[in-house]
Amino acid sequence: MKSKLLFYALWLTLIFPPAALAEGEAGTNAFTCWATQDYLLGDWGGSRTELSRHGVDFEFFYIGSEPDNLAGGLRTGAIYQGLALATLDLDSQKLLGYTGGKLHVSGLWLQGQEGFSANYSGDYNRVNLVDFPNATRLGELWYSQQFFQNQLSFKVGELSVDSDFIVPEYYAGPGQFTLLNQTFFYPSLPFNLFDPPGFPTTGHGLATMPLAAPGAVIRWSPSEHIYAQAAIYSGTPDQSPSGAQFSVSQPDGALNYFELGWRHNPGTNNPGLGGAYKIGAYYHTSDFADVYDGVLNYYGGMPVAVAQHQGNYGAYLLAEQQLALKDGKADPAQQGLSAFGRLLGAPADRNLTQLEVDAGLVYRGLIPTRNWDTLALAGSYLEFSDQISRAQQYLNALAPGSFTPVDYEGVIELSYKIQATAWWTIQPSVQHVFHPSGSSAIPGATVFILQTTLRF
Repeated sequence: MKSKLLFYALWLTLIFPPAALAEGEAGTNAFTCWATQDYLLGDWGGSRTELSRHGVDFEFFYIGSEPDNLAGGLRTGAIYQGLALATLDLDSQKLLGYTGGKLHVSGLWLQGQEGFSANYSGDYNRVNLVDFPNATRLGELWYSQQFFQNQLSFKVGELSVDSDFIVPEYYAGPGQFTLLNQTFFYPSLPFNLFDPPGFPTTGHGLATMPLAAPGAVIRWSPSEHIYAQAAIYSGTPDQSPSGAQFSVSQPDGALNYFELGWRHNPGTNNPGLGGAYKIGAYYHTSDFADVYDGVLNYYGGMPVAVAQHQGNYGAYLLAEQQLALKDGKADPAQQGLSAFGRLLGAPADRNLTQLEVDAGLVYRGLIPTRNWDTLALAGSYLEFSDQISRAQQYLNALAPGSFTPVDYEGVIELSYKIQATAWWTIQPSVQHVFHPSGSSAIPGATVFILQTTLRF
């Protein structure tokens, strides 16, 4: 496809640069300077540095992705999907003279062909990181303030939960998409807050990228080793095309998140291998339909009253640990091996999924001279509600063969991210999905994804 040819052509351009880029004035290697600068377009003639000096920082990113379902799933085939992201940050100290304040705004442009998982691989987790409906919309809009020498912070505005909770610190980070399956970016189990497919739409949901919701986060960090934070968000994320319809109403309910974190040997001043360990929970105050009754009513056509449960909740653990460092913590690339594991659970009576277990290994700098390249291998097990399976089995007893009861969805991903320049990455990923959407009736899908990111 054309996009693949473009990727390969750009890669060859880096390996064998045009002669015009090879040598600059006075024998300086202009290509090396261009490849190692922070942004594709450089410093804009000094304007970017000057604006930053006065408290104005901005970023432009583009992610281009071509997922290809090679076998299994719903059908084979490839499409192109892209995401452009722009961010702006204003620093109160540099702009107005008072410390600790920051205003952040981001905008998104999602484009390409929609619904790769829905139409090709058939999985629930979504194998492609940018598999979203097309839109041009506001991302986040918030103000934060630090107090007491940055030990206490408060943030308020239009927020995404994945910016503050269950956030990895070692196997991934801002702009570091180590793995491309969406469940490794943010686990799938909390998406239970959306209605199960086929159930009546109630409006409640989860504000994760590209969605946001009005909310506030308070965080206390008495030391570099420990922190505690809590947040409240509108129970209904803004799913409008613009992302700028801010609303808070009682029927939407409220989504509350809580997290306690501990860091082992943080930063470069502590000589030991670093680690981060987090425990948290969430609670949504709206009513949620009983999934057993719902399957009988909405899928089985049985005239049963669907019970409503007050509230919905879940809990999680996240553990990350550096296992080995090639050149110690002074190495800017932090070359070495890290591991991560996550465990999440939710009640089966009101949720589509009830258990998620994820784990993986990440190695940076495996190939000599390729210090910033990242190799990652990870797996995920997502268990669907046994109450849904029980209802499907009951309907099968009445009408044999009506349903294939759901059980689990599993995925294994192997990814290698090439840091081609300081501002450009190329990332092939191979994934195999077991029981897409929790159904053994859908053949396991094997997917290859080629993704590139550019920083302008």
